[in-house]
Amino acid sequence: MSAHPASPNTVLANALTYAEDVLTPWIRSQRPTSVVFTVGTQINGAPHIGTSLVQALTFATATRVQDRFVLPVSVTFGALDNAPHDVVTDPASGHRYQRALAQALDEHETRGQIDTLYGPLFKALSALTGVSYRVETYSEQQHGDSFRRTWLRVLSRVDAARWWLAPSNGVPHVRVPCQAPGCGWAEKYAERTRVCLQDADRAVVSAVCLHHGPYEVIIGPDHGGYLDLATLYRNLVKELSAAGDPSALHVMVKGGDCVFGSHLVDGALQALGLAQGPPPARLFCPQVVTGTGAKLSKSLIREGRASLPQGAEPWMLDTRQWPGSLTQYAEQLLTLAEVLFADPRHFFRSYSAAEIGRMMTTTTGSNTAA
Repeated sequence: MSAHPASPNTVLANALTYAEDVLTPWIRSQRPTSVVFTVGTQINGAPHIGTSLVQALTFATATRVQDRFVLPVSVTFGALDNAPHDVVTDPASGHRYQRALAQALDEHETRGQIDTLYGPLFKALSALTGVSYRVETYSEQQHGDSFRRTWLRVLSRVDAARWWLAPSNGVPHVRVPCQAPGCGWAEKYAERTRVCLQDADRAVVSAVCLHHGPYEVIIGPDHGGYLDLATLYRNLVKELSAAGDPSALHVMVKGGDCVFGSHLVDGALQALGLAQGPPPARLFCPQVVTGTGAKLSKSLIREGRASLPQGAEPWMLDTRQWPGSLTQYAEQLLTLAEVLFADPRHFFRSYSAAEIGRMMTTTTGSNTAA
């Protein structure tokens, strides 16, 4: 069987010569002096093959853009330490509460988890491609002046975008955990959280703690509590914040399952009227799916609601179980990237876990991303 898959044509693939051509409009219109590729993931568990594939394709895309457009490139790994660590139900109110990794672990422990679970692959991919990278936790991002000022700007017009960000109820979730020593709990769906913009540099968040009752936190550009936004809301603020850097093109690299939510973020951006220039640059990578067409999900399998797909291997759910060295794993991922980049038809589609496993264990190449 050929290493290259049999991929059908699509409207997008038919319009491209190379997969990275989808970024050409941004590069030609913005004329950046550099390109920053941002890839994020929740860090509350060992990575599976879908996560590793998107990360490898980020480095591979960076090298192709560097060679094609003669631009400096880099990768930013967005380590989402706001992922839930504990989730409980308050017996009094029936509301769900969560404590995120950032509140359950200290900064040293969080960095240790990132270094253990994700650092080795990023170092290997960087060494093989020559593309530099940096790690930015969500804690660091939300604490930054640019992110907070952007959120305050959005907050002044959020009524215009609220149905895009929260189509079911029109209330975009904002979680600011209780600041009592040793606490850090916040309502998962922010039912009793209220946000009041005081002026251009200050907002007051009122909420109810699982253990300590009502509390208030003041949020400003350089001070205040931990600002945890629901996914669509967070992506909106992150992309608007990145757009404030005109010298660099920021490309958000995501799995194919993120396409649908990004349509709503685009609607929110348009409704707010704050974006200048073209919409954010995004690259959606192939999705790894099961035989039913659903995304390969560790949580569903762990909860017994799905089984390991036929033809898939245990290492695909925990890549630390790959039967070889970490360097060999990174090399095979980049070899797979060569296959996917060989034709846009191969890139803009989904793959069964079994097919990804086949290509990962049978293909050989130059082990470079070019």
